[in-house]
Amino acid sequence: MKPITWILGLLLLVAVGAGAFVWSGAYNIAADDPHWAVTERVLETVRERSIEARIPGIVVPELGDEARVRKGAGNYDEMCADCHRHPGEDHSELGGGMYPAPPDLSEHRIDDAAEAFWVIKHGIKMTGMPAWGKHMDDESIFDVVAFLRQLPELSESRYDELVESSEGHSHGRGDDREAGVERETDHVHADGTEHEHDD
Repeated sequence: MKPITWILGLLLLVAVGAGAFVWSGAYNIAADDPHWAVTERVLETVRERSIEARIPGIVVPELGDEARVRKGAGNYDEMCADCHRHPGEDHSELGGGMYPAPPDLSEHRIDDAAEAFWVIKHGIKMTGMPAWGKHMDDESIFDVVAFLRQLPELSESRYDELVESSEGHSHGRGDDREAGVERETDHVHADGTEHEHDD
């Protein structure tokens, strides 16, 4: 028998076996049952290489401006803290029930601003991390990145001060128009009551 026939036969056998495994429901997709170690390694590698392949060309603006950090604080508190926590919080009920668990950004330092921008803008499939770029413009996302770079060094009181002095949940429109959605995406929460969408 020719080698090509053996190869094709083996590939067919693998495909049939994989299909049978998927159809059987044997793999437990419950969030309280961790991946196999090999599955986790493969997924981590896919995630890391995918992001690395897509961030070249992202131009990171100056992130040290205090006004930018304050704007980011308001959006982080409203949109991110429930999963990624804030200083002084012992645990996150929402984040604690997710798998993989979201990183605790009150302790994890963000070194690569381009990577953080890309993840916030595009999200990550099957992790619970949303694509905020659908609703936030790039400048507002960089505001959050600027805040994240300072977050691990903030005390609980300093965090609260930045949030209270921010514009609350306030950001420009993102990529909704690409999805055929025409609306304004300007909100103000925290102290204010404004949350307007014009459809």
